[in-house]
Amino acid sequence: MPLNSLFSWIIKKRIHQIDLFKQYPFEVQGDVFTDLIARGSKTEWGKKYDFENIHSYEDFNQKVPLSNYQILEPYIKRLLDKEQNILWDSDVKWFAQTSGTMGDKIKILPVSKESLYDCHYKGGKDLLSLYYNQIPGRKLYKGKHLILGGSAKVNYLTSDSYFGDISAIILKNMPWWAELRRTPAKEIALMSKWEEKIERLAESTIDQDIYILAGVPSWTLILCNRVLEITGKKHLREVWPNLELFMHGGVNFEPYRDQFKKIIPFDDMHYVETYNSSEGFFGIQDDFAKNELLLMLDYGTFFEFIPMDEFDDVNSKKVIPLNEVELGVNYALVITTNAGLWRYVIGDTIRFTSKTPYRFKITGRTKSFINSFGEKLEVEHAEMAVRLACEKTNAEIAEYTVAPVYMEASKSGKHEWLIEFRTAPEALTVFTEILDEELCVINMDYNVKRTGDVTLTAPLVHSTSKGLFEKWLKSKNKLGGQHKVPRLCNDRKMIEELLVLDN
Repeated sequence: MPLNSLFSWIIKKRIHQIDLFKQYPFEVQGDVFTDLIARGSKTEWGKKYDFENIHSYEDFNQKVPLSNYQILEPYIKRLLDKEQNILWDSDVKWFAQTSGTMGDKIKILPVSKESLYDCHYKGGKDLLSLYYNQIPGRKLYKGKHLILGGSAKVNYLTSDSYFGDISAIILKNMPWWAELRRTPAKEIALMSKWEEKIERLAESTIDQDIYILAGVPSWTLILCNRVLEITGKKHLREVWPNLELFMHGGVNFEPYRDQFKKIIPFDDMHYVETYNSSEGFFGIQDDFAKNELLLMLDYGTFFEFIPMDEFDDVNSKKVIPLNEVELGVNYALVITTNAGLWRYVIGDTIRFTSKTPYRFKITGRTKSFINSFGEKLEVEHAEMAVRLACEKTNAEIAEYTVAPVYMEASKSGKHEWLIEFRTAPEALTVFTEILDEELCVINMDYNVKRTGDVTLTAPLVHSTSKGLFEKWLKSKNKLGGQHKVPRLCNDRKMIEELLVLDN
């Protein structure tokens, strides 16, 4: 049997198991819960919170507190010092280093063998399974898969223990079937200087037969445009004739969709979204007709949810399991994982769009919103308004961020937008008016606060210099890979830094 046919046959066997957790979500989550409690009961954390006497979700909810990085950090430091059986019952020797979207503080998260193979790698295989299931007869394994990750440098603690970007851990332990088709070469993937890495990556892949692109949309777009510059071609199919799939995640794809259509102007180019983070792999777009993600229920992660109307980080009083969620409600996500993250408030927010099966949309971050005046502006609102304003003014956006301008004496507040346009609108004032109008339609609270300019006046929009956000990310040592620009901030720290850099 040819290798591609064998690969296709093996990977599609997984569809039956996915169908099972679609049909029996609570039973599957119950099995995950039981296994996590059994393994956690052997750990220091499990003994501290009496896992031996947890026999139901109600017991779990009462006995085990919510956690965040600040709470788990002392335990993780002990793991880094080579202690074991602290948070998870198998040896933890790998650690994912991440700074998150909003904070400057470096986080180092445990990555167990179970979480790597039964969650991260399983997610990658399932994405291809679902893709083959929707489009039979694919031959993706014939060509190369261009994976654009972050820095793949690892920092050794011992000969077999290390920390680094999740991309580093994945690359170091890549299964043979994935490594066989992965590109770029390791010496390029291991590069930490982002500008040089993009150049080397472009030059080394223009003559390869690329079938799949994978990465964060913003950084992948930079790479693709550089490939076109080097080759002098008009679109990517002139460089890579068999390119058919872009697997993306990390940021909302909608602001970038039209830009990708310009460089890949073909209806048979497919885009599949994933929800994959240093903490785990949680969702895959399983239906091209729906701009939603399927919640992956059998990856060793038990899910809980906090309604954002009642969110108070680890002090939140209302936490619910999957069977109690409602459609259309914005929830903070809480995860318990097979890497030893117990009731961990990850910082992301989601909204369910379906319960048969459980599909959702990522709506933002628990700290990435603006509510300085009661306007409850969420990332989802901003992204939608930006997209509509761009459509109506023929503009294209590379990056943007928003922060409040606080009230002073008799002055009302406002939102200040810094936007780096790839294609600027003819009139920024018209763009601003449309943006404001769309926000009023999308967000009732914003509309109320805008009424009569009493609380909020019209937004202040600046068109920034080219490359400003790249310069800011570079100043924070966050250039490339999974790092991304925070869209909404409740304070002015970041926007003030950007304004200084823009002068």
